[in-house]
Amino acid sequence: MGRPTRRAFALAAMSMLAMGSAPAPGERRRAVTQMRGMWLATVTNRDWPSRPGLTAAQQRSELTDLLDLAVRNRLNTVMLQVRPTADALWPSPHEPWSQVLTGTQGADPGWDPLGTAVAEAHARGLQLHAWFNPYRIALHADPSKLAASHPARRHPDWVVTFGGKLYYNPGLPQVRAFVQDAMLDAVEKYPVDAVHFDDYFYPYPVPGQTFDDAAAYDAHGGAFPHRAAWRRDNIDRLVRETAARIKEIRPDTQFGISPFGVWRNASSDPRGSDTQALQSYDDMHADTRKWVREGWIDYICPQLYWHIGFTAADYAKLVPWWAEVARGTRTRLYVGEALYRAGDPAQAAAWQDAAELSRHLTLAAGHPQVRGHVFFAAKDVAADRIGAMARVVADHYEQPAKPPR
Repeated sequence: MGRPTRRAFALAAMSMLAMGSAPAPGERRRAVTQMRGMWLATVTNRDWPSRPGLTAAQQRSELTDLLDLAVRNRLNTVMLQVRPTADALWPSPHEPWSQVLTGTQGADPGWDPLGTAVAEAHARGLQLHAWFNPYRIALHADPSKLAASHPARRHPDWVVTFGGKLYYNPGLPQVRAFVQDAMLDAVEKYPVDAVHFDDYFYPYPVPGQTFDDAAAYDAHGGAFPHRAAWRRDNIDRLVRETAARIKEIRPDTQFGISPFGVWRNASSDPRGSDTQALQSYDDMHADTRKWVREGWIDYICPQLYWHIGFTAADYAKLVPWWAEVARGTRTRLYVGEALYRAGDPAQAAAWQDAAELSRHLTLAAGHPQVRGHVFFAAKDVAADRIGAMARVVADHYEQPAKPPR
């Protein structure tokens, strides 16, 4: 699309921002196929199950209620977290049952949550994207608290303790192969519509602490000028290899990633965004821009969890930056939206305005590369504290839409 048209879109979006109302013209044209997603987080029982130890019938009822919630809000996709901490929400030969189900890691819950979720989502016309966390083992630092059969206990040399948590070491080829086997078992067993990663690759920095992968670097990093380049290559390999294996197992299954919303700041790299924030390239060793430009993934959904006008990371600056990254590639661009901030009294004044998220969708509609939005998360869609989600639905989701394929 040429510059005059994009300028017209931008002017329209600015006008709508001032009014806080109807969507820009381009949005209605794209509404037939548009990602409208909702994350459903299971780690620490954030969204579901409401607490560990419910009966199988209670867990299933809560799950189907959340799928119905997505339908009522005219959403079309649910990103269900099925491997929150190196465990599983399906009968896995590689890893123990997740403790979020029964309260005890490794205990059989008496039903198959992922298999049920796929069937029930499809029965409602929803896509089910299976959301995996590749390297996080535990939110504590005590391996003895893991199930006795846990691979991290059988292979302590795979484990790095950092920031009070346990992680698999991404620099070990055997770890990379194992986590792929563990995740792709679900793709072999179920017709999931996508494999979905979030923003956790190497862990977020912790002041004064170092992720101790020196031995792995000495063994495997000789071809690289420094450890950061080797770490990025480790994550690149995970992404490339996972993408290839998904297509071998189930060619119609997509592969999408939802990274931290800033690749690099322009002060670090002229190709970066006009931001002053954490950088996924430098801090999590995730070269997210490269994955899009190389076409390794089917979609990217950067977590743009900031309000319009936020100084360090302005939503209105990051949307056009990501749109330019996606331009001309095979990778679809969706935008991750911070519904959880709306109405939270601890958040900035912008998040106390029920129209803030609706303005996000209006602004994004001026960029044809943006193919939809995903909202964090299910509990917040249900609560909708100040009506921000209802405003999005009223302003932008008048008609149902199918997700892009």
